[in-house]
Amino acid sequence: MKNVFGYPEFDAEGEEILCTYDNAYSDMLMDIRVYRMEPGRKRGFCRRGEETAVLLLSGTVTFGWEGRTETVSRRDVFTDGPYALHACAGEEITVEAQTDAEILVQCTKNDTAFSGRLYRPEDAPWVYSCVGKFGNVAKRRVNTIFDKDIAPWSNMVLGEVLNDRGNWSGYLPHRHPQPECYYFKFDRPEGFGASFVGDQVFKSVDNSFSAIPGGCLHPQAVAPGFQMYTCWMIRHLDGNPWLQTTRNEDERYLWLHDAQE
Repeated sequence: MKNVFGYPEFDAEGEEILCTYDNAYSDMLMDIRVYRMEPGRKRGFCRRGEETAVLLLSGTVTFGWEGRTETVSRRDVFTDGPYALHACAGEEITVEAQTDAEILVQCTKNDTAFSGRLYRPEDAPWVYSCVGKFGNVAKRRVNTIFDKDIAPWSNMVLGEVLNDRGNWSGYLPHRHPQPECYYFKFDRPEGFGASFVGDQVFKSVDNSFSAIPGGCLHPQAVAPGFQMYTCWMIRHLDGNPWLQTTRNEDERYLWLHDAQE
């Protein structure tokens, strides 16, 4: 049985490890970690043979890359849009916290050279999906920070979802050959939801994650009363990238598209 869901904890240095190339979630083909940083703390990220994306989850930080610096702020993932800095292998990203801050770092193997880019909220606007469908209980906000269309040189996809209270996302149930990792946050500490990975169901809570092997169905739901945030991260397969147009919904549920509410 593959490990497909995790409840990681932050260590004394403020690091929370989700998946690596050789831990129990190695099927993700990515290295993903979350860091909590105190004011004045500085971290650098530079991996040989790996591209890196650093997503600001909350706080004010100063990003440094390729001789440039820029200070950006995000109150939290439920209030403001994303800032994410994306750089190729061999290029260092530095992050200096100006306030208490939290960042997510996504890496995967890629030797392709490209210019670093800081994605801003206006580059990845929230867009409502599934409005009015399925009794309106699958309505959610989605942004795509970068994918194959936006960053064709990348081997990764990075985006975010905000579930309305009590609503579903990833619905209809769908699958794709590429592995995908979800990282969850809730607007209240007692918030929870349900994460489906194939025929298994897990309780999603703040800072938990779902590691979805290629080919597994993976809808999600959040309990009434809570907003759920999901950072979604996909690893393209060699010769088979994930594309917005190749989402594969389970044929057993396609009739719902035409069902009368």
